[in-house]
Amino acid sequence: MPIATTNPATGQVLKTYGAISDEQVDEAIERTDLAHRQLLDTTIEQRGRWLTAAAELLEAEGDDIARLMTTEMGKTLAAAKAEVTKCASACRFYAHHAAEFLADVPADAAAVSANRAFVRYQPIGPVLAVMPWNFPLWQVMRFAAPALMAGNTGLLKHASNVPQTALLLEDLFRRAGFPEGAFTTLLVGSEAVERILRDRRVRAATLTGSEPAGRSIAQIAGRELKKTVLELGGSDPFVVMPSADVELAAEVATTARCQNNGQSCIAAKRFIVHADIYDAFAEAFAHRMSALRVGDPTDEGTDVGPLATERGRDEVDAQVRDAVDKGATVLCGGEKPDGAGWFYPPTVVTDLDPGMRMWTEEVFGPVAGLYQVSSYAEAIEVANGTAFGLGSNAWTRDPEEQERFATDLAAGAVFINGMTTSYPELPFGGVKNSGYGRELSAQGMHEFCNVKTVWIGEGTAGAGAGAHAE
Repeated sequence: MPIATTNPATGQVLKTYGAISDEQVDEAIERTDLAHRQLLDTTIEQRGRWLTAAAELLEAEGDDIARLMTTEMGKTLAAAKAEVTKCASACRFYAHHAAEFLADVPADAAAVSANRAFVRYQPIGPVLAVMPWNFPLWQVMRFAAPALMAGNTGLLKHASNVPQTALLLEDLFRRAGFPEGAFTTLLVGSEAVERILRDRRVRAATLTGSEPAGRSIAQIAGRELKKTVLELGGSDPFVVMPSADVELAAEVATTARCQNNGQSCIAAKRFIVHADIYDAFAEAFAHRMSALRVGDPTDEGTDVGPLATERGRDEVDAQVRDAVDKGATVLCGGEKPDGAGWFYPPTVVTDLDPGMRMWTEEVFGPVAGLYQVSSYAEAIEVANGTAFGLGSNAWTRDPEEQERFATDLAAGAVFINGMTTSYPELPFGGVKNSGYGRELSAQGMHEFCNVKTVWIGEGTAGAGAGAHAE
């Protein structure tokens, strides 16, 4: 895939870049390794000042940054501005909480025959981040903010269709005051990733992307004995039970499915509705989906912009066509429009069965699969009946059902009576084929730390490690 900015609303190639050489990659890795050693000599307070400065730059330049993201991957301008604001908030969150998250954790010294015993969190070094295009700023920031605050450094291999956003991120952290090389963008193709990850100076990797990409990264890192964190997408269930507020659930479902033009890993994709309210929900949902305005993402009146790539739009259309050809019913949308740009209408498909691609695959566009179930048990069976387990939604005002959903939904997150989203305050990640490890919160910061045990004895004659040595 060429490294280029192509406007998804027009299909026009705006700017192209050549991949950097192996020698330039080696020089970048050396700079980021040196920057890590420099960061080891800084305080949390100093790193916090730099990260706060990054937040201030994002806020001051937010409109221009948002317009760039919209141009590169097609999200609406309103969504892009919200993404910039969220990134600034994450920077401030980690700048404020890093000292707390990285503080030594005392252990029971007497129980381990020590004078003092505690856990200390220390950075591990340069981390390779392989990131996707759908949230080109946020998905990088949710790794970069905690990693830099911990004293790690970052090497970014961003998606090839958002090179200008990738370069902006490197420039952002440099202008904020971080040492040269603390966060470096590598304009390379996917074929360069293995060589970078095998470099002894690169200590770990994080990837948000497809299952095949995740398996490849994990395999390489496994051979090199390096830590990985993987977020590999999802086919999130949105379960609606009889006690739910149907109109509110339909309203939130529409946003949950079409946020970011339907291109979100944690967007609700499979809508599992109890038979008692199925007809009412289906009518309200299809009505709201069909009322969304599709068009120019820079127009304030647009609800849904284009998909990011022509290939992605064609894949979504193929999944819908497969379902229709095998007997599914389209309640709204479902037709790829003619004309320039990679647009696809908000679509609701029902009468799905396991022989259709939509039953098991993630649909990365504004297409909802609608399923009717007759009981709580069947709802759980359908919800958990995929290889994915990232986010999940359940709508019920029954306290007992709420507790059961919180336990029974096989996912990294369960949101009840609200839309799945990510917050710096809460861990983010999945189970099953949606990956492993966590981003955000204290857990996300600790993923790339050496969780070091420190045991200190009295240092007097007769003192030792005790009778339970390994």
